[in-house]
Amino acid sequence: MQARLKYILLLLISLSVQAAFAQFPTRTNNPSQYPGQRQPNYMRDTSTRKAAKQLTDSELIDTLRKREEEKHDSVVFNSKFIKITNVNALNDSTQVFALDTGLVNFENYSPLHQPRSPRIGLGYIGVAQRPLLFEPAKTIGFDVGLHALDPYLLSEENINYYNARVQFTNLFYVGGGSKVQMLKVIHTQNIKPNWNFGFNLNFNGSKGYYATSSVLKQNVSDMSGALFTWYESKSKRYNLLANVLMNNLKAPETGSILNDSVFTSTAGRVFLKDNATVRLPNTYEQWKQTTLYIKQFYYIGHIDSLNRKDGKDSLSTTSSENSKILPTQRVAHTFMFTKRKYHFIQNEQDVYNVFPDYYFSSRTSSDSLTVNHLQNDFSYSFYLRGKSLSFVKNEMKLDVGLVHDFYNYTQLVTDTAVNEFGAQYIRKNKVQNTIFQNVTLKGKASYKFSDLVVLEADIKQIVQGRDFGNFLYDAKLILSGGKRVGKVIFGAYTQNSSAPLVATNWISNHYIFHNDFNNIKTTNLSFNYVNEALQLDLKAEYFLINDYLYYTATPGANDAHPEQLGSAINLLKVSLGKNLQWRRWHFDNYAVYQKTDYQSVLRTPEVYTYSSLYYATPLFKVLNSNIGLTVRYNTPYIAPSYAIGLGQFYNGPDVTFTSYPVATAFFKATLYSANLFVQYDYANQGLFSKGFYTVNRYPMQDALLKFGVSWTFYQ
Repeated sequence: MQARLKYILLLLISLSVQAAFAQFPTRTNNPSQYPGQRQPNYMRDTSTRKAAKQLTDSELIDTLRKREEEKHDSVVFNSKFIKITNVNALNDSTQVFALDTGLVNFENYSPLHQPRSPRIGLGYIGVAQRPLLFEPAKTIGFDVGLHALDPYLLSEENINYYNARVQFTNLFYVGGGSKVQMLKVIHTQNIKPNWNFGFNLNFNGSKGYYATSSVLKQNVSDMSGALFTWYESKSKRYNLLANVLMNNLKAPETGSILNDSVFTSTAGRVFLKDNATVRLPNTYEQWKQTTLYIKQFYYIGHIDSLNRKDGKDSLSTTSSENSKILPTQRVAHTFMFTKRKYHFIQNEQDVYNVFPDYYFSSRTSSDSLTVNHLQNDFSYSFYLRGKSLSFVKNEMKLDVGLVHDFYNYTQLVTDTAVNEFGAQYIRKNKVQNTIFQNVTLKGKASYKFSDLVVLEADIKQIVQGRDFGNFLYDAKLILSGGKRVGKVIFGAYTQNSSAPLVATNWISNHYIFHNDFNNIKTTNLSFNYVNEALQLDLKAEYFLINDYLYYTATPGANDAHPEQLGSAINLLKVSLGKNLQWRRWHFDNYAVYQKTDYQSVLRTPEVYTYSSLYYATPLFKVLNSNIGLTVRYNTPYIAPSYAIGLGQFYNGPDVTFTSYPVATAFFKATLYSANLFVQYDYANQGLFSKGFYTVNRYPMQDALLKFGVSWTFYQ
């Protein structure tokens, strides 16, 4: 039975991968990583997965086991040979985590369908999107203001680093016919015991739903890749993190179909999606990004190590392989160079008046913005802790640093000119070219009064440059009462940030803005109660926003443009996560309520809920499986519109769509070193309505059967 299951799984993957590569263009400079998606989350607890036999570490390394099928001796490799970390985990110490091979949230691979960060968009994965709920960005300094494709980018913060005692390879594939085709590859291995190297490759060849039979430019074509390395000296004092990233995202911008009553029409005729006319069949945007990232840090003075033995923390000063290395002083330097290019291409006349106007060419557009960013980040950290065997008492940390950012951006548009012979031709016209810099001072302090009380403060202030005066002051107080009682986190921050470039100084074929907006000021107070024993997470947040910047249009028109609200906005957001379990039944829930006094400006629903009911059971003695149903729902709200060529969601016509639950039936399981799922998205289509919208004029995807597998190899 076990052998048959492996053969069946191999056959399914072979058939799916053949269809997947048929959707990808032959060129090799496309990209995409999906930061928000559930690529296997390797920092989760793996205790829910049942192993065939529990072995000690020495038995895993030294014992030879005879495989039944091959009848020869081999060493049994598994996830215990792989440790993982990332930049955030290495901010103040060296710590690694176990590799996650569990099923938690495995089926939620899409960045649009994350349970606690739902998003709306133009219909399918790979095209423009934005958060459904209010999620402010806690960033300061220069911002281009283009974020519609951010979740699909592979960034330096998404890169994981490994300590691999054996070669590790993971293949993650999702297929839904020609509508969804995604593939991710991760490979890593240690060159030396303290030096690791690896690469990431991500592809998205998803296809649109309308007018796509012969229009290849309406297909998503994404590719992203990264080479990464982590070196740690034998003394544990020096660490080097480095990566080279490449992104190439191509997202179609159709203007949607002409038929705005596709889900409400009572006409008896059959509606064929492949023949539905779109407003712009040959228009798309393309983002390219290349990044070189190098981070080095060195520990000065005494070094402590934190070991886990029998569930207890122990202190040592050895340099053996530990889960956490704690310094007393540290100096760090980060170098990063990023080149980004945002390119909008229109290869046809605007027959259906999608754009408000044109300034350079009436037939085509080729607007591009190139941003070069050079960053140097210097920091010094000081740690003071007691001599107790536990580090959770009387520990103080202080970080100070300076960040220098150098920017150069150039904006080009296509223009019509006349040559010396009187003939018209298209030329590239440089409309702006700017160089500037920012210098930021940063500081972070934390103090653990005991194992129950922690106080943290984080300060960032731009003291010189284009965005002088920007700041972010953040503070937290953590009160812990143990695993049964849980912990309470009080938070507060105040933020002052400049308006983005796209809203203040923007020149393109269809949109030109020259505005002098005030800085956007945000104040936040939060209360968060977390109890892991009860699987409970409650959070209440209050936001006060002054000089809020948003995009709107003249009533009855499509002239999207930025505006700044003169009044203060108050917003209350309460979220609750609660998981229930009875025997093999699991019921995971998350709900959000948010209320603002400017609902017409902040167009988001008041209530959002996510529920997942599933039954966990072993099948055929080898499949650790979950069978269940997830349901997402949000209350009706005034839907935003989308401005093509500007890449912004704006407050257009006051259209409110009827809202119904959206259900997904799924089956997911673990078979040896592979996780797989089969799910039917929007399984209740036709029960309440024929379909649904999240953005004005852009229908969301129909019901679709999908298959996904994450297969891990150890060599």
